Amino acid sequence: MADSNNIKVVTDADFQSVIADNNGLSMVDFWASWCGPCRMIAPFVEQLADEYAGQVTVAKLDVDANQRTAAQFGVRSIPTVLFFKNGQVVDQVVGAVPKPALDRKIQEHLA
Repeated sequence: MADSNNIKVVTDADFQSVIADNNGLSMVDFWASWCGPCRMIAPFVEQLADEYAGQVTVAKLDVDANQRTAAQFGVRSIPTVLFFKNGQVVDQVVGAVPKPALDRKIQEHLA
């Protein structure tokens, strides 16, 4: 799964404390092990986690194991990447997108 040390693995149990209570920008990758497009964007998520270490909290949430959180945020297709600022959803990207598309979203919300 996450090769980067800068990626947090979140679950239904700790999503609130790790993401929702966070006062900065967070990017959460909602994924599943069987999802091909999820595997396509995983390296981009890991690279961005390393590039924005200390500025952005990057997390991955396995939707099969954590259905409550996925349902809470209306995640119906994966991969879905949600961007949270001060605990509120401010943006989302659905589907396999190139790394620059995710990078642009981070830049937009860090500004």
